Amino acid sequence: PLGEILSGRINPSGRTTDTFLYDMRKAPWWNNAAATDYENLKSKAVSLPVAKGITFKLKPSYINYVEGIYVGYKYYETAASEGAIDYDSTVQFPFGYGLSYTSFSQQMSDIKDEGDSLGFTVTVTNTGSASGKDTVEVYSNPPYTNGGLEKATANLIALKKTRLLDPKQSQTVKVSIPKEQLASYDYLGHKAYVLERGAYEICIKSDSHHAIDHKEYTVDKDVVYGKGNPRPSDKTVATNHIDEVAGDVHYLSRKDHFANYEQATAAPALKELPKKYVDQYHTNADFDRATYSRKQDAMPTTGAKNHLKLAQLRGASADDPRWDKLLDQMSVKDMSELTSMAGFQTAAVDSIGKVATTDADGPAAINNNFTKKGSLGFPVAVVLANTWSADLARQYGEIMGKMAREMGIVGWYAPAMNTHRTTIGGRNFEYFSEDGELAGVIGANAVAGAKSKGVYAYIKHFALYDSNAMMVSIWSNEQAAREVYLRPFEMSVKQGKADATMVGWDYVGTKWSGEQGWINTIMRNEWGFKGMALTDSFGADGRGFMNADNALPNGVDAMLSTYGNGPNVVDDPKSPSSVKYLRRASKHILYTVVNSGAYDDGGAKANAMPAWKKIVIGVDVLTAILAIAAEVLFIRRYLRRRSQADAVVSGRGDLTGQNGQQES
Repeated sequence: PLGEILSGRINPSGRTTDTFLYDMRKAPWWNNAAATDYENLKSKAVSLPVAKGITFKLKPSYINYVEGIYVGYKYYETAASEGAIDYDSTVQFPFGYGLSYTSFSQQMSDIKDEGDSLGFTVTVTNTGSASGKDTVEVYSNPPYTNGGLEKATANLIALKKTRLLDPKQSQTVKVSIPKEQLASYDYLGHKAYVLERGAYEICIKSDSHHAIDHKEYTVDKDVVYGKGNPRPSDKTVATNHIDEVAGDVHYLSRKDHFANYEQATAAPALKELPKKYVDQYHTNADFDRATYSRKQDAMPTTGAKNHLKLAQLRGASADDPRWDKLLDQMSVKDMSELTSMAGFQTAAVDSIGKVATTDADGPAAINNNFTKKGSLGFPVAVVLANTWSADLARQYGEIMGKMAREMGIVGWYAPAMNTHRTTIGGRNFEYFSEDGELAGVIGANAVAGAKSKGVYAYIKHFALYDSNAMMVSIWSNEQAAREVYLRPFEMSVKQGKADATMVGWDYVGTKWSGEQGWINTIMRNEWGFKGMALTDSFGADGRGFMNADNALPNGVDAMLSTYGNGPNVVDDPKSPSSVKYLRRASKHILYTVVNSGAYDDGGAKANAMPAWKKIVIGVDVLTAILAIAAEVLFIRRYLRRRSQADAVVSGRGDLTGQNGQQES
């Protein structure tokens, strides 16, 4: 294919997922890409076993997300419009840039107000001499007040890939944009999403920098998606839940043409975690396992004889009262094993007829860590995102799901959808883009594709795990978190209908991400997530900072562990609070599993072999039977002939001489 692309037989249509600079030292993240150790928390360092006789020391440290919402192209486009940078000498290739052996024109219709959304069409025409595909990139440029709510001049809000167009052929693409998508998150004032009054420029571009056409949509008065007025896509009003995570960081601001750039993007000077935060910071060694116990909690019912089976709840609403009756049947031991032993599996629960299921790792291939078997491999995630194709992302998810099912797997530890905050992120290859919208489109479609095959995808790593830094405290304001870093997860839940998520190893502020509580407050309450949340690899010791008693109360349902005892098990299984948390977590796991392919046939075939394997084994068995039959037949014929020969020899004994010797 590469040769055919270079020769022109195949016309490429990919686009960049990130901004390429001439000198990345000029990026606003440059001085704040690596972690800085907290000198006053050295005593809380954790030794992590990585191999036999080898340990790695995890030191409490931090990274400040100083650029706020101005991640990637959002900074360069905005800074250029403010005269803060010379764009042409700074940016080598813009976000969304791509080449083709042909050329295209795009014409945008007028915008129609369709209630909660805006609608328009874009007619794409191949004006060149070769067949090819084009991408419609839609950006918003919201009204901005100097010193007001932070806003970038370019924000990707929609993308559409055309079919293959022959020369002079056209395609009209329909675009629908929810009005709520034009809103910005005001974490300082309204503590809600706000659609501010003014003119919004809706622009189609060939990349983030070069405009093709634009129209305006005017908002007459501020719309605050606050109390009593949630965004149409939210279950409850989105409001501040991670205030403390902003810390004491000076965030980059557009005010006065990015006047605070030098101060905001300077190398971190802080050597110690401020005293007001020290008491909140803990590892397993100094964590009170009864922290989330509540005296008012009553002991839930366990071991009831309600004669329900999990299979009966397939397709039932998460609010169906039968869930309580089913959960009443489980013992504390049942719930403990289900939540604590979730490494690459979900355990069987006999009391409710739950079958065991298998999960597997691998964003680019399905890899079973125990059988050592793997599937066909795909290019890394960023290559998939380079296609800018929702359809291909969906097909990718479908294929991964199909291969997983063929291997007896229903849970997939992927896709990963953290952000390319920097160009040197440790797992950038596994993430899609610097942009949350593009990552969300690709991620949501991959999730939906896998789900169509009965596989629940663990969207990961929730959240702000962009630097692949274990036990590193991330400091970010809530506007940036919601508009940039959480956006792919939000889209994967709301649009892809994700049923599972994996939590990062990072600290968010002073707490491990899984203890932050945002799985409950944001993912479940606001977005409507009903599925299960799993830790990243837990090990025997929870990596020194994860445990069941800080995970379960805060929305994490299962520990990715294969060990029977340790911090993956609640400290006090007789505590009503602990049992209540175990019960809630069990429900999330059961809801996910019963609505997966594991119960396509009531669970009877959850661990059954795929048809092709059965056929191969059947052929092998038949071949073996035929071979044995042939061997038996051969032996019987041999013995019969030998018997006949012996009879002849015995008869010739009458012809021997008197001395008993055979005559010649």
